[in-house]
Amino acid sequence: MIPLVARQHLAQDPLLAPLLEKITVEGRPDFGGDVYFGLIRSIAYQQLSGKAAGTIFGRFLELFPDHYPEPERLLSFSEADLRAVGLSRGKANYMQNVAAYFQEEKLFSVDWDSMDDDTIIQKLTPIKGIGKWTVEMVLMFLLGREDVLPLDDLVVRNRMVDLLGLEELKGRAQTRALMEAAEKWRPYRSWASRLMYAWEHARRKAKT
Repeated sequence: MIPLVARQHLAQDPLLAPLLEKITVEGRPDFGGDVYFGLIRSIAYQQLSGKAAGTIFGRFLELFPDHYPEPERLLSFSEADLRAVGLSRGKANYMQNVAAYFQEEKLFSVDWDSMDDDTIIQKLTPIKGIGKWTVEMVLMFLLGREDVLPLDDLVVRNRMVDLLGLEELKGRAQTRALMEAAEKWRPYRSWASRLMYAWEHARRKAKT
């Protein structure tokens, strides 16, 4: 799954090389690069297991004739309508915030490929309920940006701390050390991060 050029670059790091040999980074759906849909889905999946979130999100999509959450229809639902399919009050509101924002800012016709990562983060984080981490996931998995380092993600951070032996550092000192260590992974830090996810999955699987 990791492109050859990225694999060759990352394999130059002696700490990453063994992981690249034994762990496979699986593909994930990009939903055609649909940022709006990706944000709606990410809200549904927050703080839930994949199975539970998938069930709730499936019920949510059934509210729409073509199983796509058109903003006009999404905004027409009451909070009670959305909670009836299993969404929390907060998630229902956040989804409608996304729909309203995309309409108001005319983002459905935006060429995301013409924007750099920081611009997209600045463009989307004003939406209540959408933080930097969520946008970083969109950048990595929907838009295919190859140099994202989501240090707010606990899996990425914890596996990097283990890999680099930085357990004794805390807070900002740890963040600085992680960023410095990841410099050698540029311009493929997204793939290194995805390797951390795959490593975590392998660890959990080994425990079952």
